[in-house]
Amino acid sequence: ARNRMALVQVPPRGLWGKSGPIAHTTAESWLGEPLTPDAPLTDLVLRYLAAFGPATVKDMQTWSGLTRLAEVVDRLRPCLVTFTGEDGRELFDLPDAPRPAADHPAPPRLLYDFDNLLLSHADRSRVITEEHLAQRYGTRRPVPGWVLVDGFTGGDWQIERDKDSAVLTIRTFAPPADGLAEEGERLLRFAHADASRHEVRVEQL
Repeated sequence: ARNRMALVQVPPRGLWGKSGPIAHTTAESWLGEPLTPDAPLTDLVLRYLAAFGPATVKDMQTWSGLTRLAEVVDRLRPCLVTFTGEDGRELFDLPDAPRPAADHPAPPRLLYDFDNLLLSHADRSRVITEEHLAQRYGTRRPVPGWVLVDGFTGGDWQIERDKDSAVLTIRTFAPPADGLAEEGERLLRFAHADASRHEVRVEQL
């Protein structure tokens, strides 16, 4: 049933800060309406580009697990814009998607370990740096969250909770960027709003 039906995992599983026994319901029950039969692949591609464009056909296939999407993209080509990447590959995007200038600063961000931004492209070097790969995170558990500095992986972070205290430790590959501690404080206020004491530690690896 889990392999062949459209299911949604529901509480008590996956509650914030705790978990419980695995429980499922059908997608139709959760949404309160029937699923659209045979939704067109063009809709899937457009929704992907809205979140992760500009992207190549191979990026779309990596994210979706589907093949032969080049045919779908070709049908959409008249309503898309195209670019040529530094490696010569063709990139597709929505015409009205925001595209900041190359020199526009990207604010620091703290991502969870399996954030879609890190997994949704065939070429992950557009986000993941050599310094990140050198840490061999895949061989360690638990895997920490990732720090983005100017749009690229620039370190890791982890929160430790002890009763009423929540401590966020941010470790960076290079000298810490401006605004990183402030971003950490925002994360702590969101993730551990019930803690009476918040502390952000920023250190260089």
